[in-house]
Amino acid sequence: MVRELTHFIGGKHVPGASGAFGDVYDPNTGQVQARVPLANRAEVEAAIADAENAQRVWAAFNPQKRARVLMRFLQLVEGERESLARLLSAEHGKTIADAHGDLQRGLEVVEFAAGIPHLLKGEFTDNAGTGIDVYSMRQPLGVVAGITPFNFPAMIPLWKAAPAIACGNAFILKPSERDPSVPLRLAELFLEAGLPAGVLNVVNGGKEAVDTLLEDPRVQALGFVGSTPIAAHVYATAAAHGKRAQCFGGAKNHMIIMPDADLDQAVEALVGAGYGSAGERCMAISVAVPVGEETADKLIAKLKERIATLKVGRSDDPAADFGPMVGRDLLDRVRGYIDLGVEEGAELLVDGRDFELAGHEEGYFLGASLFDRVTTDMRIYREEIFGPVLTVVRAADYEEALRLPSEHEFGNGVAIFTRDGDTARDFSRRVNTGMVGVNVPIPVPIAYHTFGGWKRSGFGDLNQHGPDSIRFYTRTRTITSRWPSGVKEGASFNIPTMD
Repeated sequence: MVRELTHFIGGKHVPGASGAFGDVYDPNTGQVQARVPLANRAEVEAAIADAENAQRVWAAFNPQKRARVLMRFLQLVEGERESLARLLSAEHGKTIADAHGDLQRGLEVVEFAAGIPHLLKGEFTDNAGTGIDVYSMRQPLGVVAGITPFNFPAMIPLWKAAPAIACGNAFILKPSERDPSVPLRLAELFLEAGLPAGVLNVVNGGKEAVDTLLEDPRVQALGFVGSTPIAAHVYATAAAHGKRAQCFGGAKNHMIIMPDADLDQAVEALVGAGYGSAGERCMAISVAVPVGEETADKLIAKLKERIATLKVGRSDDPAADFGPMVGRDLLDRVRGYIDLGVEEGAELLVDGRDFELAGHEEGYFLGASLFDRVTTDMRIYREEIFGPVLTVVRAADYEEALRLPSEHEFGNGVAIFTRDGDTARDFSRRVNTGMVGVNVPIPVPIAYHTFGGWKRSGFGDLNQHGPDSIRFYTRTRTITSRWPSGVKEGASFNIPTMD
């Protein structure tokens, strides 16, 4: 039976009115499991108007009351962890264990945002000038929006929505139309936790919905996660319409393996970070950089042996290391990159193109692939593949290894595996990327630090979660105050000083 999904506006499920729908597939079988409405401009504008009215009420809640709503939300989600993980897995294709991780990393940001009474505290200077006090306060922007991708249908919506809501804003979420059911359920749980109706609206849609959010003057800020070309477009368009924007794009994350590294540890890290979630992660390691031919040969031998043990299976198979990709189009795209790598002259050591899961021939399954002797002029090195494909670029020495991620157009994350503290420290200080892992393959910071890439991986001055999220979703008002005590002064035509 095909489920009929809705929008979630004003605390209610609202059927689509545009007449346009998208199909939500079961990645395990290739069959349609739901239909999602795609909003037109009028529907999005109605959601914005609803959010604008609700935000005035929500902004009047003191920070502690907002925090209590977030804490009740956390309790409600705790009771539904398993059902949410299974729903997420069924639409995305990641394993249930991985879906639990998706949800957990989102909830950690909600926990951080529950500290909003402390995070919103301003500054105060007593007697900055004679009888003059100066203080500041952080105030919400109003209506803000988030456009989130398919690969983390719980985590990234929560990364965007929780800090925005905690700060007193109303939030409009435009999730991916590929897997929208978990965001819709999370919105229901926020309402059940006491969030006023309309403070969190979920509007499904495509380009028309995105353009409306970008162009409507009532939307004050917008966050986006997706491909670099679209991230650049969204950032430029938002800026042209006077909005704040934080937009995160593609990645090509390298892992440097030094000659002194524990190779068994490095191989396990590469396999997990490269092939987990079928490689559909912006923080996936897609480039292994062994330093020296001896290191490379040993690494390749161990990788081939380990890859042979991987199990690709249904997303609900607890024994599977990774499941299917989210869509047929993405499956074909990744296969095309593997074809291209062969044409470009890279050595395809492990070929996952022809993998089929018995009884699930129409599912979107792809086996793990491994390329060796990839060079920097190849497209499979320059471009984000976003699938279970690991490429090996051999570096002659440390300086060459350092240059590879530093000179790549993407600068999301990077890792180095070494036993040498001096090398790790030098690398962490010099490499030109936003996030660095030392013997940690996926360096996603914990919730109270900030997440964000450099170069063509990130657009905007402020990053996701952590203190930057509070700065992004508020504006600072500074007050200079004096209470005269009967002393009358004449007009001054000079700029004020605090002498």
